[in-house]
Amino acid sequence: MIKLIFYFLPFLSLFLPNLWVNYVLKKNNETLPDMPFTGNQLGKKLLQENNLENVLIESAKQVDHYNPLEKKVHINEDKLNKKSITSIAVVAHEIGHAIQDKENYKPLLLRQKLVEKTILFQRIGSFLLIIGLPSIFAITKSPLITFLAAMIIMGCLSTNVLIHLITLPVEFDASFKRALPILQKYVPKENMRQCRSVLRAAALTYLAQSIVSIFRLKIILFSILNILKSIVRR
Repeated sequence: MIKLIFYFLPFLSLFLPNLWVNYVLKKNNETLPDMPFTGNQLGKKLLQENNLENVLIESAKQVDHYNPLEKKVHINEDKLNKKSITSIAVVAHEIGHAIQDKENYKPLLLRQKLVEKTILFQRIGSFLLIIGLPSIFAITKSPLITFLAAMIIMGCLSTNVLIHLITLPVEFDASFKRALPILQKYVPKENMRQCRSVLRAAALTYLAQSIVSIFRLKIILFSILNILKSIVRR
């Protein structure tokens, strides 16, 4: 029973926070007639105030994010032009990333460099993980090649964990050190509790992703070690 809980814990750690985040974002995405601006309007004001005229805000169908290479803030089309708490909180958070980029915030730069320099490595590791070590050994008949493949897979997964851990201070800084003071300045006081709720919910997602990546690394590491032991015994 304990082993079963151990294996399902990573999935619960990601699934339950995602349910909570979706609930909070949906709950706070209702239009508020008394809100003085939409997320898009607030975003443009913040870009101007922070001398970020080179940054664009665009409607998108994908997940909300800031692209430091394109200098674009992508906000889901369901949020961007609404006078809702979710809209303005999400936009303020992503503008926070743009401000980080302008100020050369070290954790953001480190994450970006790590992602850029490990793209090929990540793809190779993912490909080997899909094939599986037993299949690699069956094809090559070489314990050395199988061992090298195992090292690449573990390196790939370790890099993923590192990226997730670096992401935490980046996201927390964007939410609570940058977006929150902005919202306190422009949003009516009676709406600040909901703003904090949205920012906390978003932060919980990144924390859950980090926990899952660590659990996944541990489980796969044990699996790889067991597979290597069985190959050595042959």
